[in-house]
Amino acid sequence: MEKLPYLGQTLTRWQVGNSTFLALPERGARLMNWHLALGDGSVRDILYWPEDADFNAFKSVRGGNPILFPFNARTYDAGEIGYWRDPAGVRRIMPMHGIARQGEFKVTRLDARGFTAVLVPSEEAKEAYPFNYEFSVAYRFSELGLACELTLRNLDTQPIPWSAGHHFYFTVPWAEGLSRSDYIIRIPATRTLRHDFETGKLIPGPAIKPEERLDNPALVDTLHLGLKSNTVTFGPAAGAGKITLRHGTAAVPAPEAALVTWSEAPESPFYCVEPWMGPPNAPENKIGLHWVQPGQAQSFVVEIAVK
Repeated sequence: MEKLPYLGQTLTRWQVGNSTFLALPERGARLMNWHLALGDGSVRDILYWPEDADFNAFKSVRGGNPILFPFNARTYDAGEIGYWRDPAGVRRIMPMHGIARQGEFKVTRLDARGFTAVLVPSEEAKEAYPFNYEFSVAYRFSELGLACELTLRNLDTQPIPWSAGHHFYFTVPWAEGLSRSDYIIRIPATRTLRHDFETGKLIPGPAIKPEERLDNPALVDTLHLGLKSNTVTFGPAAGAGKITLRHGTAAVPAPEAALVTWSEAPESPFYCVEPWMGPPNAPENKIGLHWVQPGQAQSFVVEIAVK
């Protein structure tokens, strides 16, 4: 583990076996890049990070793993985007993807295998999410993988709602001479939904087979629910190096747990496979909304490995 100056920032770098991890824990608890040294001397990027990233617009950089908290994607109140109604009935502003990815974090653990960071809510964050709580992000790195645990601890006297998630930007394609059409994703979902950006409601999604090629445009912006297993895999149709993602610790996730597939454009150098606790607009749709009781804590754990 070492500190590394980069574009006016001080990053932390971990070397664990052939894997290298780069993070800026103090800003959004953001894991920025994960790359792997291969036996032939080449390097494979697992998590994509753009070389020209603008740190003045850090929350919007398309790369790494932005943390989505307390709610995923867009929230609405009575059909108006950017708001939600708290349990007391008060209408409040809620930024896209919540308050964590642009938030300041305090590092409480920094060791040879990862870090733990706790959100320090700004005044704007306190207004958007008016509870007494502790939200932490804990990473554990291994030679060919990682685990990330999101934990919400309720320090309040009332139940606290949340539905958090991850926005992993995976480098695709990662092998020379291949394109998205050469990559297959296997998602054990039993139903799909889409998010209506006009109203905030959830609507029926496209028909998706258990095994699809990543160039299928129907995958973009699709919510996969009713997962029969917590394991999703994707990679070239043949050969080693596939990525395995485990959604939660239960062998079968809760029925409302969501796996999102998304990319900005067909030619983007990344593809996002995103494990969420529930679909977008959870406070209004009441689907995938979780409650932490006073004095209690809940965690959401995701594991990723290269096979």
